[in-house]
Amino acid sequence: MILGFISLLLTFGQSYIAKICIPETLSNTMLPCPIKTDTGTAEAGGGHRRKLLTNALIRGNIQHRILAAGSIVSCPLGKGPLISMNGLHQLHIFIFFLAVFHVASGALTMTLGRAKMRRWKEWETETSSIEYEFSNDPSRFRFVHETSFVRRHTNFWNRITILFYFVSFLKQFFSSVCKADYLALRHGFINAHLAPGSKFNFQKYIKRTLEDDFKAVVGISPVLWASAVMVLLLNVNGWEELFWASILPLVIILAIGMKLQAIIARMAIEIQERHVVVQGIPLVQLSDRHFWFKNPQFALFLIHFALFQNAFQITYFFWIWYEFGLKSCFHDNFDFIIARVSVGVGVQFLCSYITLPLYALVSQMGSHMKRSIFDEQTSKALKKWHQAVKKKHEKGTSHASSVHETSPRGSSPASPLRHMQRYRTIGHTRELSNS
Repeated sequence: MILGFISLLLTFGQSYIAKICIPETLSNTMLPCPIKTDTGTAEAGGGHRRKLLTNALIRGNIQHRILAAGSIVSCPLGKGPLISMNGLHQLHIFIFFLAVFHVASGALTMTLGRAKMRRWKEWETETSSIEYEFSNDPSRFRFVHETSFVRRHTNFWNRITILFYFVSFLKQFFSSVCKADYLALRHGFINAHLAPGSKFNFQKYIKRTLEDDFKAVVGISPVLWASAVMVLLLNVNGWEELFWASILPLVIILAIGMKLQAIIARMAIEIQERHVVVQGIPLVQLSDRHFWFKNPQFALFLIHFALFQNAFQITYFFWIWYEFGLKSCFHDNFDFIIARVSVGVGVQFLCSYITLPLYALVSQMGSHMKRSIFDEQTSKALKKWHQAVKKKHEKGTSHASSVHETSPRGSSPASPLRHMQRYRTIGHTRELSNS
């Protein structure tokens, strides 16, 4: 919707934008292609100059700018148009490419994320079996270092910080979430936010959380738009800025994956430091202090930024290919182009299949549970309750009294609160598993 609105604004104001003139010295600076001078005719490599910003073909007399539509922009001597009509047309095409790849990238992200969580569904089903209840009987005592979760994450390299993070870095590629990790995190979440021993479908909850995170990472913000503009402005011939900009999403995604693996390992180490003997499954301690700046949402913002920049890089490559050809001056160093596209595809797969599902799981280890804990029907009930209280308040009734009064439908507005309290009892939490 935002891309369509931008395209509409460009269509409405294109005649005014094309009349903006700038000094010729400015239009010949910071070009993405080298300028070749040939007997008084200045041309960008392959006959093309900056077709997005100045974007005019200069042939013959430098005072004339020949547009794609055949019209001529009249600018004073020594000045040229900021952007031509042909440049605006190409910008429309670029916006279309962005929209198409945005949809394709989003579909791929959700498909790979759900494929990753398919195995977690088997582990969740196993928690209802007799074998699971017997092997994790709360009355059964075990040494902490003998449990699978603690044994997996406590080794000699944990004492050396560099080795600890190096191992955490490698774990995101090899068995990023094993069965012991999933069951330990599930057990800690249920004990912290629900009644111990609840038959809560943790996998469905993580799936709803992943969908909420997906809504965040496919959005747009002024900060992301500003970063895209900076990438285009700094795309200067010889700087290889696009290659280094494509490396940034890879570094961010790898750093987030390493941090999430380190959080799981830290929780296992804390269990070993606190206890020698444990009952049933080791109990992890949920806290925001495990995350950067004590804010789990900061990692989601970084994922959002990395995916946006990665999508922008891949879209830019296909747009240049479509508009100017695969072997145009924009692709002088073709080895860098191949490396940039390969990194983009790798980042998309890595984030969709590993990092984003891992974040959806580990982010539950924060101090506060997410609103995804409630199913869709409960969320609607809470919204209706909130609207009923708001109407009461607008009529002059105090908020405190409106909570205890009867709603217009004959039910108490506070009934959703009692409904929320069911989730903390063993008997009623079974309803969540069927939601």
